[in-house]
Amino acid sequence: MSKLAGVLKRHKKIFAPFITAGDPDLETTKKLILAMEEAGATLIELGIPFSDPMAEGPVIQEADLRALSAGCTTDKVFDMIKEVREETDIPLVFLTYANPIFHYGTDKFYARCAEVGVDGTIVPDVPYEERGELEAACEKYGVDRITMIAPTSDDRIREIARDAKGYVYIVSSLGVTGVRSEITTDIGTIYRKIREVTDTPAAVGFGISKPEQAAEMARLSDGAIVGSAIVKIVAEYGKDSVEPVREYVKKMVEAVAHCED
Repeated sequence: MSKLAGVLKRHKKIFAPFITAGDPDLETTKKLILAMEEAGATLIELGIPFSDPMAEGPVIQEADLRALSAGCTTDKVFDMIKEVREETDIPLVFLTYANPIFHYGTDKFYARCAEVGVDGTIVPDVPYEERGELEAACEKYGVDRITMIAPTSDDRIREIARDAKGYVYIVSSLGVTGVRSEITTDIGTIYRKIREVTDTPAAVGFGISKPEQAAEMARLSDGAIVGSAIVKIVAEYGKDSVEPVREYVKKMVEAVAHCED
């Protein structure tokens, strides 16, 4: 079991917030990380700004553009993580894409992840069957490759989940990220198939925005992952978003924690 999975398994339920690094600036990102930890987040996912984030809806696309326009780069994100690691050891996971990793240099990218304390990476545009190069680098540097399982994975669910590291990211809905009024995917069946082959924690993301949605997804799995709803708060309040995000995350954490009460 990886370090990340070990930390997560100590929690009855997981709540994982996502923010885009560098939106509105990296100093605010640092403050948001610490505030979300204080609010009870189990782990934090950070998006590395990219001009063509194919899995993201308009909310996160716009956040990426704001961060890039403000001068955020991958190196600056790594430097920010190094600074924040002086204040917290909460698990941190990058959500990024193949192009930024390959452009940076796969070996160099994962070496820096290990150096600054990034626990895992999610790379949505690298199919399971083409994971070889990234998986080799992850294993070399002790960084977990977080597996995504979508509603269309069907017969491949068990195969994909079998060698999962850290946690499994269950994609709740087809399409891109973004707030949804309801989630109709049969999460329970996907979760049961995952459990047949691994005890790695599995949490649900895509479309969750309300406490009752987070509670329902956590009841059907090991937790909930929320991105666009938080990024919308950051977009609205900018540098003043720390307290609104803290309050939002606190409500979601409470909903997830009490999902079976």
